[in-house]
Amino acid sequence: MASLRDIQTRITSTKKTSQITKAMEMVSASKLNRAETNAKSFVPYMNKISEVVTSVAAGSQGVRNPMLVSRPVKRTGYLVITSDRGLAGAYNSSVIRAVSNRIKERHSSNDEFAIIALGRVGADFFRKKGFNVLESVTGLPDQPNFADIKDIANKAVGMFSAEAYDELYMFYNHYVSAIQQDVTEKKVLPLTDLTPSGKLASYEFEPSAEEILEVLLPQYAESLIFGALLDGKASEHAARMTAMRNATDNAKEIIGDLTLKFNRARQAAITQEITEIVGGAAALE
Repeated sequence: MASLRDIQTRITSTKKTSQITKAMEMVSASKLNRAETNAKSFVPYMNKISEVVTSVAAGSQGVRNPMLVSRPVKRTGYLVITSDRGLAGAYNSSVIRAVSNRIKERHSSNDEFAIIALGRVGADFFRKKGFNVLESVTGLPDQPNFADIKDIANKAVGMFSAEAYDELYMFYNHYVSAIQQDVTEKKVLPLTDLTPSGKLASYEFEPSAEEILEVLLPQYAESLIFGALLDGKASEHAARMTAMRNATDNAKEIIGDLTLKFNRARQAAITQEITEIVGGAAALE
């Protein structure tokens, strides 16, 4: 049986750990509120730009933009959004597992796909696996602005236009609630899934629909990436908050068990001392 000092040391260290995890939970909860607001505030913009792009593309018969046309797929691009740090439960592992499974299903060679990684965890994992990581971005802030990913989003769209890959998919955690984040796969390019959800608005083009689409379509694709990043950040803070709360609860349970062991051991030690005193007194009589 462990000594009283050993048990007391474990209780003290576990209490300190629970204080740390409780503080981390509170920090993540604070960040989650702002991240959730950012993600929800971006939705109206995405809905509107999607409506405009769909209307322009559907109302421009005869205009063929490379971003709207499927071509034979020789290589697939995967944009993977993870975090820079751990301690977020299954937030990173669930995305990485989904991407790995999809790669196994679709490809038989590393030459058939390429990866763009947003987040250190994903970038490090795929590099260690020997996968082709074309670009990676680390150190993104907890509340990112579009300027933080403008370059990588522009490169991701540009590499499709340059035929570095023939289609681009995103993998990220979609924020549903503080306790639910769903791994999501979304096709970014080509933009072949632009389907009107209702009556399309009528637009007059100046100078021409083709020139407008050349500017608007890359912006739309970049906005999809930024929207997924905001969604992923909200999911990250929620997952870390939940993980730290569970860690704090587990620490409290461990402290309770150790306290019970400590009291039993202390009672046994006191009983042993009393028995020795009584035995010694009896021996002197």
